[in-house]
Amino acid sequence: MTDSAQTTATGTVAAPAATSFGKTTDGTEVQLYTLTNTHGLKVSITNYGGTITSLLVPDKTGKPGEVVLGFSSVSGYQSPEFLKSGPYFGALIGRYGNRIAKGKFTLDGKEYTLAKNNGENTLHGGKKGFDKVVWQAEPGTSAEGQTLKLTYLSKDGEEGYPGNLTVTVVYTLTADDALKIDYSATTDKATPVNLTNHAYFNLSGGKDVLAHEVTIAADRYNVVDAGLIPTGELRPVKGTPFDFTTPHAIGERIAQVPGGYDHNWLLNQTTGLHPAATVYEPTTGRTMEVTTTEPGLQFYTGNFLDGTLKGANGQVYGKHAGFCMETQHFPDSPNQPKFPSTILQPGQTLQSSTIYKFGVRH
Repeated sequence: MTDSAQTTATGTVAAPAATSFGKTTDGTEVQLYTLTNTHGLKVSITNYGGTITSLLVPDKTGKPGEVVLGFSSVSGYQSPEFLKSGPYFGALIGRYGNRIAKGKFTLDGKEYTLAKNNGENTLHGGKKGFDKVVWQAEPGTSAEGQTLKLTYLSKDGEEGYPGNLTVTVVYTLTADDALKIDYSATTDKATPVNLTNHAYFNLSGGKDVLAHEVTIAADRYNVVDAGLIPTGELRPVKGTPFDFTTPHAIGERIAQVPGGYDHNWLLNQTTGLHPAATVYEPTTGRTMEVTTTEPGLQFYTGNFLDGTLKGANGQVYGKHAGFCMETQHFPDSPNQPKFPSTILQPGQTLQSSTIYKFGVRH
């Protein structure tokens, strides 16, 4: 359990403050929690969808700037335009991040039918996934920094999934400039679970992310069909525009990928906390390192953003305005027996961690 105040190497840290983030369309008041550290980093998270709404990170001159896409009140996340385009800005994703083919899977001999919300497939948990629910929030502190603990009970049958699933997510803003996300879950019936966060990053604060230089610690990726469902083929990245084993600008080869990047890379290491990706933005000098316990990374380049959404500062979110680094298990795993299993059994506890560490290169 986290304490309301904790003494760390840098002195006493108080729990993050809460302010109103407005009311949802059904009249529920939701809160915004702001975590800070002594280096000028500041992350704001609402208990609506567990959503990261803002993340301020200093550039190479020390000036803090906004590095995620988001809105200044809950109404932005419930507007008709947002719901129609469905970008999932900054949200916690579940029960199942990414796609499940044809909205169905068979488990222990029984077929389960899910809500289809992406053509004939299910995406990011269904019509009302974890991104659209109000989580129970508990601000606190740990030895690493300020924390926000979020809890949600996804009831048996919700969106078609079996089992009462209790999910806990702890966000920590650390003294060494990292945003750490720890996920845990338990269930009373076997169920597929794939939890992630859908933050869109833009380390430049500019109109697009095409100049960002990306490295991904993966030699293979999932080949997908027209509906972005894996075919089962795990293709080597070597000699393809999917090869980020050395740094490449996002825009350098994106035209060679129909529709842009929206694929799962198979991380080379799969045990413990291991490297997933690094990003460098040349104009501001900002860097981001992603480490995770997950086996996959969905790298998405904001291909569906079309300028209809505007951010908290009035910035227009056009195509490629942000990129996502969604650490995860593979898409459609419940229907692909060769992929690492995403089935959580009663008596087991799912535990997963992802860290986004920020810095600058001069």
